[in-house]
Amino acid sequence: MIPGPADVVVVGAGAAGLLAAAFAAGEGRRVVLLERTRDGGRKILISGGGRCNILPSEVDPRWFVTDSSPHSLRNILRGWPLQAQRRFFEEELRLALALEEESGKLFPASNRARDVRDRLLEHARARGAEVRFGSALTGLAATDGGWQLDLEGGASLQSRLVVVATGGLSVPTTGSDGTGLRLAERLGHVMHPTYPALTPLTTTAARWTALSGVSLDARLTAPPDTPDYNRRQGFLFTHRGFSGPAVLNISHVFTRPRDGEPPAMLASWGDRDRGDWERDLNEGGRVHLATVVRRHLPERLTLALLDQAGVPAERPLAQLRREEREAVLGALTALPLPVTGHEGYRKAEVTGGGVALSEVDPVTLESRRAPGLFLCGEMLDAFGPIGGYNFLWAWATGRAAGLGARRRLTI
Repeated sequence: MIPGPADVVVVGAGAAGLLAAAFAAGEGRRVVLLERTRDGGRKILISGGGRCNILPSEVDPRWFVTDSSPHSLRNILRGWPLQAQRRFFEEELRLALALEEESGKLFPASNRARDVRDRLLEHARARGAEVRFGSALTGLAATDGGWQLDLEGGASLQSRLVVVATGGLSVPTTGSDGTGLRLAERLGHVMHPTYPALTPLTTTAARWTALSGVSLDARLTAPPDTPDYNRRQGFLFTHRGFSGPAVLNISHVFTRPRDGEPPAMLASWGDRDRGDWERDLNEGGRVHLATVVRRHLPERLTLALLDQAGVPAERPLAQLRREEREAVLGALTALPLPVTGHEGYRKAEVTGGGVALSEVDPVTLESRRAPGLFLCGEMLDAFGPIGGYNFLWAWATGRAAGLGARRRLTI
């Protein structure tokens, strides 16, 4: 038994949990932050290639994916707008941020993810939160005075209020094992089926896996399910299929539970549209087809696309028949790529689905099913594209839950 009851226990010291603990603490309240790993914030540490893409430089709620009400999602995001979040990191945490112009991402000026995790942990402790590493939650039950939390090894803790910020199922090596999702479901919350999101896609087509290592910009669509957030981004062929930002941001179309077959994934290569290619192919003359295409695309991809179109690479432009021109244009601007699978939670950046947003108050994130329980972070049914949007969601919901618990103590 951990001595003495707590006012608030926050379960999970990831992005959302660290914010929840910091905002719940202060003014003599006993706030305990429980974390199953030995150091916490492991997704922060591995994000952005070890640099931590703290925030995007712009945001639109339409870029987020949810099976819940988009209105609920917008209300939650409005609770702590992007510019207010940036001021928190730069002014309150004194963590300088730097804009990466090309991608629109905000990173710590030090380019060290550890600085972000450590500064958040220091802030929570400075506010008075007690941090207990190596404390895995095994059970949660309502009591007359609040909640009892059972921990691995037989210890238990009493608390008036509980904030669950245990994440989802993605990157299980960081400690995400779905504990909070299971507890929420056991307590009667409406749950949307979970699925890996922002994950690489796989294919069994040797033509495309043979291009492993080839990278370029591409725009991917999957009519009629193309995400609202869709633009030309990096695309990478791998020995198992397809990756890169363009692929990750559309992957949920293929991993999300659905009736029937998913749509085809269509690729438009490089930074050119159909009109650009049409002008090139209509030049005529004795220039070979491959010569024109490889001006804008990698050599190996050029040859694979022309082979897919069934047109000889050395065909002079002047000898292109109309049907051949159409086949080449299709391969360049609307090529169906066969998706046969995905890399799952092991490589997924986030978890799709989870606790329906209607199950929590959009301002406080207190459960509508279990008073005194607050839910935040990845376990809620919403995620955004890559580029800091999911940290923005974690910071916003963690803060809302911490403030919600703090206000609840005064009632």
